[in-house]
Amino acid sequence: MLDYAEHDLLAQVAAMYYLEEMTQDAIAAQLGVSRIKVYRLLKQAREEQVIQFTINWPVQRAPEVEAQLCSVFNLREALVLRPSSPDRSHALARVGQLGARYLEQTLHDGMVMTVCLGRSTYEVIHAVRPGFQGHVDVVQAVGSLALATPELDSASLARELAAKLGGKAHYLTAPMVVDSIEAAEMLRSQRDIHRVLTMARHADVALLGVGNLDPATSEFTKGGYLSAEELAQIRAAGGIGDMSGQIFTLDGTPYTGGFNERVIGLRLDDLRAIPTVMAIAIGEAKIDAIVGALRTGVIDVFCTDLDTARGTLQRAGVTEANFSLPHNSSNIQTSMSTSDGTL
Repeated sequence: MLDYAEHDLLAQVAAMYYLEEMTQDAIAAQLGVSRIKVYRLLKQAREEQVIQFTINWPVQRAPEVEAQLCSVFNLREALVLRPSSPDRSHALARVGQLGARYLEQTLHDGMVMTVCLGRSTYEVIHAVRPGFQGHVDVVQAVGSLALATPELDSASLARELAAKLGGKAHYLTAPMVVDSIEAAEMLRSQRDIHRVLTMARHADVALLGVGNLDPATSEFTKGGYLSAEELAQIRAAGGIGDMSGQIFTLDGTPYTGGFNERVIGLRLDDLRAIPTVMAIAIGEAKIDAIVGALRTGVIDVFCTDLDTARGTLQRAGVTEANFSLPHNSSNIQTSMSTSDGTL
């Protein structure tokens, strides 16, 4: 963790190099250090994420597959990026940009947005461009988790997005999961937590990811909220994935084993009542969880890549012969929504 002086120096050097377009020699002379020192500071600034780069790739979409997803899962809109990338982090960043452009067209001054945690929501929020004309408040949809990467927590994401949208962040000052249903009920009854949850329930737009219950990657087990044995029991009882910490089955029904009631955050019914719920997810490992999530009836807009979309349709029983791709698809600009699948 950088202290203030270190962070300030890295930011100063980065601004001189990237914004003021000074050479490393000129920066070294102004700061009274060597050129190699400037190089190392710039490298550290990238490693510490003081500098973050966003590359705006040209967007190609698969409207036939989008239409099939909407038909099969009763979605308002599907956003499918093509082609897929074999590098998952690269693919997720590009899908995040696609989701961000949709949000920028959807949000208006005075709206309220609620966000969940995770890498997928981070990529969307990171890709939202500054300069929004208006003020949108952002509310945590769930309490906080002890994540290895703190910037993926819902509190950090709410803060970053609110800053970009000219609004205020509203925090749930509670853990995401507590030890008992009684403890969860007590926390939900506290005035400030009740106020923020009520605000989240009345949001205009929700942004969330879809988690699978893989023991090797689940934040529930890594954070100590579920033991490996407890997670195995949930999976044996049909639990397949989660949204907003709420576990569901492959057919889209909520898991009834008691875990969901221990979560401080929005329930699936709460999310279902929000006018626009956008979910982001990619990857073969998540396909079963995605199918279950889409069957909950919570999601209005689903953003993914081509391989995941095709796998999701196949898992839902749509055969390869029943959906196709356009043979000649040009770059589609992400500026406005139209009926032919462009954005």
